[in-house]
Amino acid sequence: MNVDLFDYDLPESLIAQTPLANRTGSRLMTLNKRTGEVGHHQFEELADYVQAGDLLVLNDTRVIPARLFGCKPETGGKAELLLLKPLGEDRWEVLIKPGKRFRTGATIVFGTGDDGEGAEGGSAADPDNRTAPLLTAVVEEEREMGGRVVRFSYTGIFQEILDRLGQMPLPPYIKERLDDKERYQTVYARHEGSAAAPTAGLHFTEDFLRRLQDKGVRLAYVTLHVGLGTFRPVSADKVEEHEMHAEYFELSQETADLINRTRAEGGRIVAIGTTSARTLESVARISQDDASLPAGTIKAASGWTDIFLYPGVPILLVDALLTNFHLPKSTLLMLISALAGRENVLNAYRQAVEAKYRFFSFGDAMFIYGE
Repeated sequence: MNVDLFDYDLPESLIAQTPLANRTGSRLMTLNKRTGEVGHHQFEELADYVQAGDLLVLNDTRVIPARLFGCKPETGGKAELLLLKPLGEDRWEVLIKPGKRFRTGATIVFGTGDDGEGAEGGSAADPDNRTAPLLTAVVEEEREMGGRVVRFSYTGIFQEILDRLGQMPLPPYIKERLDDKERYQTVYARHEGSAAAPTAGLHFTEDFLRRLQDKGVRLAYVTLHVGLGTFRPVSADKVEEHEMHAEYFELSQETADLINRTRAEGGRIVAIGTTSARTLESVARISQDDASLPAGTIKAASGWTDIFLYPGVPILLVDALLTNFHLPKSTLLMLISALAGRENVLNAYRQAVEAKYRFFSFGDAMFIYGE
């Protein structure tokens, strides 16, 4: 299947640069995956499309300030790091820009003990490095597409240093400054570790979640820490040849029990975001291979998943999906096409462009249903 089959035209003016003041103020497009019917609503009308007995599965990952700005201590050459995955013993997988300047053995410094500012300023003022940096990284391994493995050294607590020096890792298509960092977190974010937000969840407020619960809708939580799998574009010509980067997930026994109960009672499993969907489908496959489990049930699981969902790959567990609008030719567009069909999705996207929906992370939402 050719990647170009998932392309569409998007005016740059439709890429949302800032979040709305009211989280639930976005528009909502509905797409019936069986008929292809498209509807146009406000986000709070989602309450009309979920019902008592449904289970909403939300990703409770929390975004860390994963973007760091530093420099080479000997030259002052600038570096931008994006933390992707902890590897243990102060080693991290990262993206570095410009990658060509930072080969194995290169050192990057961040901040100083005096001012706490980024080392890009501190080192230029102190070319002899007389002031100790707050954080130092040494490149230990080179990986493809700008990927590196670095080892950090520091004094104190790494998370506190990261909170001091790091910035929220907004996607590159967002050019505006984000004044309130919490607007790039869901209201239910709990477990730190993501390099990007599970953006479908940004539409919810605590009040709206309570409103759904009052209606009889259940809530359950999974964790998937978003990493390079979200940032890496599809470089292969054929969809089937693309390799996803592994991301860490957890699904508790409590959530597994809620899912099994919901399915047994005839309710729907509604994934809130593609990260929740990938977690659910990963666990469904793990559980499917366990002969000790009753057919159609799942169990708690955790680990690393590189699952890639696209048309032709069966959806085992997700009945409905709330998601934002995704980039052309992206793995996320392919994922929702696996659920709703490529032609249905691209037709809905054409209508979204015509109706001037707001696209991507801070944009409007789509609800795919049909059960």
